[in-house]
Amino acid sequence: MIDSAILDRFAALLGPKGFVTDVDAIAPWVSDWRGRYHGTAPALLAPASAAEAAAAVALAASTRIPLVPQGGNTSMVGGATPPADGSALILSLRRMNRIRSLSAEDNLAVVEAGVILSDLHDAAAAAGRRFPLSLGAKGSATIGGLVSTNAGGTQVLRFGTMRALVAGVEAVLPDGTLFDGLSALRKDNRGYDLTQLLIGAEGTLGVVTAAALRLVPAATDRAVAWVGLDTPHAALALLRRLEAALPGGIESFELIPADSLDRVLRHIPGTRAPLAGAHRWHALIELVGDDARARMEAALAAALAAGLGADAAVALNQAQEEAFWRLRHSISEAERASGPAAQHDISVPVAAMPDFLLAAATTIEAEFPGTDASGFGHLGDGNVHFHVRAPAGAPADWANGAGKAASARVHDLVTAAGGSISAEHGIGQMKLDELERLADPARLATLRAIKQALDPRGIMNPGKLVRLASEPPRP
Repeated sequence: MIDSAILDRFAALLGPKGFVTDVDAIAPWVSDWRGRYHGTAPALLAPASAAEAAAAVALAASTRIPLVPQGGNTSMVGGATPPADGSALILSLRRMNRIRSLSAEDNLAVVEAGVILSDLHDAAAAAGRRFPLSLGAKGSATIGGLVSTNAGGTQVLRFGTMRALVAGVEAVLPDGTLFDGLSALRKDNRGYDLTQLLIGAEGTLGVVTAAALRLVPAATDRAVAWVGLDTPHAALALLRRLEAALPGGIESFELIPADSLDRVLRHIPGTRAPLAGAHRWHALIELVGDDARARMEAALAAALAAGLGADAAVALNQAQEEAFWRLRHSISEAERASGPAAQHDISVPVAAMPDFLLAAATTIEAEFPGTDASGFGHLGDGNVHFHVRAPAGAPADWANGAGKAASARVHDLVTAAGGSISAEHGIGQMKLDELERLADPARLATLRAIKQALDPRGIMNPGKLVRLASEPPRP
């Protein structure tokens, strides 16, 4: 338990809006988005400025109180859930939600950690620009969390992950000092790149309070197409052909197996199949640029004539475009409605992905009778979400019980293929043990050395990403 006198000091520091102890008010923030991890916290800290955040972290450092940084609480790996023993405080950045500046001339926005992604999209659009990262949770995911997990999404194919879109960060380090790296210099050789070190650190090396983000011009036109295919190999061949025919314009190329689409159509009201026939695989493709629809139609017609697809439909208007994307973004919701499953955010080399998808599904289904497995997602950057669905009648917590063996086997197959057990969701607490089991010793030793150097007290998001040798296991 945290001493009440220490809690009183936090209360005096942050005031009634910044220090919350009401159990009902804290309740939504002590469980992860998937409902797989549950913790408890005696208080939630909600600073309104970087100065308040720095003061709160400094007090935590001096009293050795662990902090769990949190934004929209959309983590898929329990990365923002406090420990179950009540030993940590939640450090919420949601009150820090200002867009400090947005310049169309500089193609740059400086935004605080609590800004919701969709709000940044709207602000950029009003200035004739866009922030080219999007994902299904854009209405609740916050910039600080996206930076801290190096989020990906559906446009990585053209613009890269969050790491490529962040020009600088402001962050509070574990001792309470404020690092100001927002200047967004294109050339800066003053030693180690602290901005890049903090991106993807999952709040274990400090807490991001603001970020300078790169913008791009608003799209002049876009086209969204749905293609039916026989194999994932045909999908990859189609992608390469379209990249050659439409250079620089393909922003998204999502691969969807028939079973994923079928679940969406069965469980999500108001959805319908874009194509008339049945197809084993599907591709959702987005092209941006002048005359996008005409160029997409011509390129797809040539590709289908060459045998790189069975059928295709190009959206006629924005409503159809959104309907196509709704099918993709509803897959996770439909999967949850279908029953328990072990879900894996993995990556392998792009050229190896078609073979991996087929071989991994066959292996898992053979070794774990009654399961069925398939992957969907971002084929162009080698990142798919590989799901192993539980046998009929399995309990709701199958993934945390018997399903762990299946997950370990998936991770073994990914590692053997030269891939990563975490492509865009992070390690959090869900994959902590698996990272320790499978990571290259040099990588793991370096992660621990960095954590020990920057956070020797171990107060920043304990039990996530990397475990120090001196850190006891947490419930």
